[in-house]
Amino acid sequence: MLKFIGKRILMMVPVMLGVVLLVFSMMYFSPGKPEDYILGDMATVEDKARFRAENGLNDPFIIQYFNYIRKALTGDLGISYTTKQPVVTEIMSRFPTTFQLAFFSTLIAVALGIVTGIVSAVKQYTVWDNICRVLAMIGVSMPNFWQGLLLIILFSVVLKWFPSSGFSSWKHVVLPALTIGTSSAAAVMRMTRSSMLEAIRQDYVRTARSKGQSEVKVVWHHAFRNAIIPVMTVVGVNFGKMLGGAAISEVVFAIPGLGNLIIGAIKVKNAPLVQGGIMFIALAMSVVNLIVDVLYAYVDPRIRSQYLKPRRSRLGRKSAKGGA
Repeated sequence: MLKFIGKRILMMVPVMLGVVLLVFSMMYFSPGKPEDYILGDMATVEDKARFRAENGLNDPFIIQYFNYIRKALTGDLGISYTTKQPVVTEIMSRFPTTFQLAFFSTLIAVALGIVTGIVSAVKQYTVWDNICRVLAMIGVSMPNFWQGLLLIILFSVVLKWFPSSGFSSWKHVVLPALTIGTSSAAAVMRMTRSSMLEAIRQDYVRTARSKGQSEVKVVWHHAFRNAIIPVMTVVGVNFGKMLGGAAISEVVFAIPGLGNLIIGAIKVKNAPLVQGGIMFIALAMSVVNLIVDVLYAYVDPRIRSQYLKPRRSRLGRKSAKGGA
């Protein structure tokens, strides 16, 4: 298992280098100059030249890229053009908010998606199946920003149950978490339904029913435990996407999260903040995918045995040599 984790960590290195190269190239070759956005129209030519010299913007592309990589390896992601604060400090001040939003959104997605997916699979071709599938289609099709605006109009403007912006109490979490969680719940529901339909048709499920076990035990203990692997993949991928893909919802609900920070940095071409934020999100997604892969071994004994067999074989050879 440790060897597998080590290989996955090494695989993150080219992924991160590729992400940095892509984002760095897009920011470098995109139209507009950062000094025009940061300093404004009232800045003189000397001020703009001083800004470019202080931030190393006069160097060629390849020099700027390798200087950024060299500093990033030491944990230095640069200085924000607007606040003059280290990019790492800016990211870490916003990331807890984004993480909380992604965490509660994932809880909603898992609760709604798994329950409706199981009901849809067990009650296949019934009214309940059709209702769940229609709800899942609506959740996939409706854009997050539109759903967020509808929730604000209903629960903030009309009913006045929840605030429409901010992130200072649990009431501020409800509407954005519902907005993000319901759309992710649709993907979890569809995967749960397809996995459960495949699992309940297996021989071990028929055997469990023939032994007189209750339907609840058959569904949850036998079918769902074997259908959960692809569901875990979808949940892990969606959680990673929420860490960086919740930007639109953060803007709609005025949440001071990482996505909102990156969007604001893109508007003024604050390259260090954009590059550092996207690289941090890519690293977070890679770590989430690694955690999901490790959880496979604990959920499915068949996968766990693949990592234990080599160890057992080495122990067997050592015992054989000792006996000889």
